[in-house]
Amino acid sequence: MIRIVIAEDQGMLLGALGALLDLEEDIQVVGKAGNGEEALSLVKECNPDICLLDIEMPVKSGLEAAEELKDDPCKVIVLTTFARKGYFERARKAGVSGYLLKDSPSEELAGAIRTIMSGRRVYAPELVDLVYQEENPLTEREEQVIRLIAEGKTTKEIAGELYLTNGTVRNYVSVILDKLGAGNRIEAISIFKEKGWLK
Repeated sequence: MIRIVIAEDQGMLLGALGALLDLEEDIQVVGKAGNGEEALSLVKECNPDICLLDIEMPVKSGLEAAEELKDDPCKVIVLTTFARKGYFERARKAGVSGYLLKDSPSEELAGAIRTIMSGRRVYAPELVDLVYQEENPLTEREEQVIRLIAEGKTTKEIAGELYLTNGTVRNYVSVILDKLGAGNRIEAISIFKEKGWLK
């Protein structure tokens, strides 16, 4: 019997997922959590084979919980709505065994669980395409500038730190906005983070 803990902050979805998986003859849901913190407690308490985590949850996100479970014998599957490269990269670094999208059919989830129990990894095909699709368009210097912007530094402070003139920094900023297709600095930082490029 494959023992599973599910963490999902939407109650209705949590109940539906639990009911669907319990219909499988070889799968038993042994715990349900509404956030990453509860999921970690249930993993300690129930010793499941697999922990199924949503990403965006209150208290502790699924990715934070996955990072804490990295050395645990319990295998982690991320189940999310978001096919985002940044999330996928972070999940892979945390050593998750699976990263699946919520709009996949339920029988695919049960199949993926069995595949993962046999020692393989399962990633949604959309994510694999995403990884090879987008490269960070910024040069090393432009990256330095956007990181300092993300730290809340002003044009003048960035110029001082990188030994540039204010005008040169402003030029870098306009090139960064252009390359990222952003309307302002805040949007640029948000895009850069979402793509997983802001390490």
